Amino acid sequence: MLSGLLLGTGQAAAAQACPDQQAPPPPVDTSEQPAPGQAAPAPLPVPAEPAGGARMGECGVVFPTTAAAPPDTTAASWVVQNLDTGEIVAAKNPHARERPASLIKTLLALVVLKNFKATDTIVPTAEDASQECTCVGIVAGQSYTVDQLLHGLLMHSGNDVAHAFATALGGVPAATQKMNALATALGATDTRAATPSGLDGPGMSTSAYDLSLIFHSAMQQPEFAAVVATKGYQFPAVAGKPAFSIVNDNKLLGVYPGFLGGKTGFTDDARHTYVGAANHNGTRLAVVMMRAEQRPTLVVAQATQLLDYSFGLAQAGAQPVGKLVEPVAETETAAKHGDASVPVAGKASASGQHDPFGATGWVITLIVAVLIIAGFLVARRRRTS
Repeated sequence: MLSGLLLGTGQAAAAQACPDQQAPPPPVDTSEQPAPGQAAPAPLPVPAEPAGGARMGECGVVFPTTAAAPPDTTAASWVVQNLDTGEIVAAKNPHARERPASLIKTLLALVVLKNFKATDTIVPTAEDASQECTCVGIVAGQSYTVDQLLHGLLMHSGNDVAHAFATALGGVPAATQKMNALATALGATDTRAATPSGLDGPGMSTSAYDLSLIFHSAMQQPEFAAVVATKGYQFPAVAGKPAFSIVNDNKLLGVYPGFLGGKTGFTDDARHTYVGAANHNGTRLAVVMMRAEQRPTLVVAQATQLLDYSFGLAQAGAQPVGKLVEPVAETETAAKHGDASVPVAGKASASGQHDPFGATGWVITLIVAVLIIAGFLVARRRRTS
């Protein structure tokens, strides 16, 4: 069993004011100013009991009392989870509210996978194609499959792709509403998406704990897991634009043993955010890091240290310090957000538009058709008898 430093008592931790408990630090620019005439959203309420167990409410580093302290990092908060059991191996300020940057695209990808099939097609608008970059380079008016766009969203963090998905979901307000409803369904009480791409916006917040919940759910989707594990991808030629390749932004892919994929993010206010997962001898762990810096060591190097430390804890049989909460019924949260479409999968047609006729309409049509045929057969029998 590992030995080393002990954590301070829960009472001492509770006596401190945990950093960023209600909201992220003040922004460094004007990116979160609300539109004229609109008020900035109030911070999300802080639950009376921390999600994931009592130790998830502690400040500072949270690790097994029999274990050595985790390595120092530049991250303001982080969480390492077991992707199969949902157990929290170790953490730092797990519920501190920070800005997600492009890690929020994992939540958008989950919403997309619930509303579209991989083979559905989406035609970006001029507005989609002209977003503030990082951009993949999609062309307005051209047709792309959802699978192609997911590669651009998750591998290259395309803000143009994020906006195209939002447009296909009914527009940016509708898309963020769906994202927030799904976050609530997953139990992510620190999370409010203000933009579909992760660009900073009024009221945007999440936590390392919440992003662990979201990534845990996303990695259960085969399409998502396959995309984040892809190192290189070829985008097709369209409208005279030649085919081009994109490379996964996650630099641990193909470098760290057993690496499964993840996501990177950065804005001036969020600083560097990171999620990455790996499999060592059947144990699958994932680390989320929030508000990190690239100096004195790169964020991916810091993530490597946390993964190495956590795999050591797992091998030693150390007790978890918390657990991811179970998702609640999505129908309940959809009703609260005024969004009945969130839990419905496969509603999109090949054009990316929903079927306005609906399942009920088709059932009624079928019943009417059966009655007409039955009436015809009865009339014919009477004529021939």
